[in-house]
Amino acid sequence: MPDANSLYGPLDPAPDAGWVDAPPRMGFFTDTSVCIGCKACEVACKEWNGVPDSGFDLLGMSYDNTGALTANSWRHVAFIEQPRPAGHRTPPFAGDPTGPAISPASAAAGAGTAPDTGTNPGLPPGRPEAAARMAAGPEFLGMPGAQPPGRDSGAESRTDFRWLMMSDVCKHCTHAACLDVCPTGSLFRTEFGTVVVQEDICNGCGYCISACPYGVIDQRKGDGRAWKCTLCYDRIGAGMTPACAQACPTESIQYGPLDELRERAATRVAALHERGVPEARLYGHDPTDGVGGDGAFFLLLDEPEVYGLPPDPVVTTRDLPKMWKRAGFAALAMAAAAVAAFVGGSS
Repeated sequence: MPDANSLYGPLDPAPDAGWVDAPPRMGFFTDTSVCIGCKACEVACKEWNGVPDSGFDLLGMSYDNTGALTANSWRHVAFIEQPRPAGHRTPPFAGDPTGPAISPASAAAGAGTAPDTGTNPGLPPGRPEAAARMAAGPEFLGMPGAQPPGRDSGAESRTDFRWLMMSDVCKHCTHAACLDVCPTGSLFRTEFGTVVVQEDICNGCGYCISACPYGVIDQRKGDGRAWKCTLCYDRIGAGMTPACAQACPTESIQYGPLDELRERAATRVAALHERGVPEARLYGHDPTDGVGGDGAFFLLLDEPEVYGLPPDPVVTTRDLPKMWKRAGFAALAMAAAAVAAFVGGSS
């Protein structure tokens, strides 16, 4: 008998999918506060799963040339540059530029129309002392310090800039709309509660792509089939750790039983709050959210929208029973109207 929460609400997905004596649900906990943006996870994922090359285009998005999760990028390390003082809280998006891309004065300087200040290319006009310093030759700035920049000088001297880095991945939702709408059974729920695509069964219809509330699944050009993270189903079935978590040097990506990961994440958030990072919060951990909780959840240091994540994702098939019920009522009403018209016309 189907569970009352089969389409919405808290649920253990593996038994609901028909697995008997299923092992504990496994998943990812990604702690973005210790992510260093090394992209080891991206490389390990590609190497183990044979994912085609990607990310060679310069996108102009900091050091992020992958851009997003795609059929050829099952892991995506995002670099979010924020112009805000280190160690100080500001409202989300408060420091983002809202004016034009470039000022007329900067455009004139770039075009070489500004007054000459004695350099080539020139400095902003009105700064001849800067040009004089450059003409005087090298300037001794002192010996390099033993500590990383800003470490030995205090937070007040640091620049008003920080990077937020996050290794994004398929969320392996408790209620996976992609799985619900797949007409061929290509997408299936594993005994570990994860969602996997069987590429040899996929017909490339694309229904799963529009159904995913996170925009994770993608079709491969020249192939037409859908591809995404499998949470290394072949590795975890053999008792191994997924390739991305195995390669992560800072343990930003942690793999294990989902219940244990949630407890570990709650402890980590509490520790960050005690250390003066009140903006730390969890995302995708709540079994009562719109997708029943994610099998891959995150610790974030800002609002979800800053990382390109939906603030309140909802499984797109949640309202299917209501939709079918309304369609049935509409069909009955049309049938009744047709019968009434026929009877009235014959009399």
